[in-house]
Amino acid sequence: MSRTLRAVALALAMMSVASNRAAAQDIADIDYEYLSFRGLALEFGYLWPDRVEKTESYGLRFDLGYAGTGLRVVPSIMYWSSPLNASEIVEFENRVEDLVAQQNGGVRPSLDLGTIEYTDIAFGLDAQVVWELPLDVLTFGGVGVTAHVMDGDGDVINGTFVEDLLDSVEPGFNLHLGTEYPIAENMRVYASGRYEVMPDLQYLQVRAGWQFMWGPNAPGEGRGSN
Repeated sequence: MSRTLRAVALALAMMSVASNRAAAQDIADIDYEYLSFRGLALEFGYLWPDRVEKTESYGLRFDLGYAGTGLRVVPSIMYWSSPLNASEIVEFENRVEDLVAQQNGGVRPSLDLGTIEYTDIAFGLDAQVVWELPLDVLTFGGVGVTAHVMDGDGDVINGTFVEDLLDSVEPGFNLHLGTEYPIAENMRVYASGRYEVMPDLQYLQVRAGWQFMWGPNAPGEGRGSN
């Protein structure tokens, strides 16, 4: 938990610096007229969780423009799937054995749950402070909330109450930082890092994306703007 708090504190400090710098930039002068669905990005990522094996992620990012001075609204959908760590499976087996023993007069079974695959479909909404750097580079930092639809799957547990225990919808909260570059007026590339906290899972993730634009750029956001 202390490691998590340090990461959160560092991200908040960096976001504070970003907000102060954004105030002096042209992009901070925009308003609600730039709030519209104006872009779609394809994302690839990699995450390092604390309970499952590290794995790739795939997603979509939707650019809704700006809801206020320099504040961009970015929904997203992300998918990843990975096996639970062996130690987590052993711990889960022990918990199920204890539960069965309590309901069966103290008779403790011996369970082998095999491999358990965890899948996450995450629906997120990020609020990002965006500011300019030289050479048309944009940088952003923000916070986000997420609904994680978690699914546990395995040959042994399929169709059992164990699978039901693993299936859930969990809330998440993240802090993230990234950079973005308009390679053309209607196309951007970006990269970001984020730390996601859920009730039963935490992970560090890096993402890279390719965004297609059909809406207008905000002042200070396009090519040749600085």
